[in-house]
Amino acid sequence: MVGAVQGAGVVVTGAGGGIGAALARRFAAEGARVVVNDLDAGKAKAVADEIGGTAVPGDASAVVADATDALGGTVDIYCANAGVGSGGTEAADEKVWALAWDVNVMAHVRAAHELLPAWLERGSGRFVSTVSAAGLLTMIGAAPYSVTKHGAYAFAEWLSLTYRHRGLKVHAICPQGVRTDMLTAAGSAGELVLAPTAIDPEDVADALLKGIEEDRFLILPHPEAAAYYQARASDPERWLTSMNRVQQKWEASP
Repeated sequence: MVGAVQGAGVVVTGAGGGIGAALARRFAAEGARVVVNDLDAGKAKAVADEIGGTAVPGDASAVVADATDALGGTVDIYCANAGVGSGGTEAADEKVWALAWDVNVMAHVRAAHELLPAWLERGSGRFVSTVSAAGLLTMIGAAPYSVTKHGAYAFAEWLSLTYRHRGLKVHAICPQGVRTDMLTAAGSAGELVLAPTAIDPEDVADALLKGIEEDRFLILPHPEAAAYYQARASDPERWLTSMNRVQQKWEASP
């Protein structure tokens, strides 16, 4: 059992399936009291019933108040997991860009805005951001997703450096491919870049719990992402050239 989790009041957004459902199950198995949030009320209820949690369906941007009530007034761990895998280039419709910003970034900002006053007053709280390796690196064929995931990572980083001395713990989960509906929706780009090393959602949950136990900010379910991140920082030109070759390979594929 992870001490920081046992008995904690946990909220997981986007938990009707995929990574969110795996996180909800793992937190419940560790003895937490879990609120399962999802836009799909049926999926939220199914996962909540399975784990003995509470379903609070609806928009992830507006769940904090109801989730807090469901947990008896206190949220200890908030998992900003809901996300959209918007593909496209700079020419993607502005509605696509707006949705990606709203779900992948602003939902995190809104949740933090509601949670932080109580957390800072009591000197403890834990914010978990499901980012993606795309937030550290990038993803071909998915400008809205890549850009907004960079934003999600930047916000998690900002929260951590601003409030860690006041008791706030922040974790940014940055997996590469994960076997979920989002990977399927990534199409041929996902098949080329992500599928060969894809892991199960349960592996992501395991990595997060280990990261919580070790109080680590950056959670890398694919350890090799650290080397890619270092290469990107140390030699941007070489890294961009390498990624452009991947782009060209994708463009040349049937």
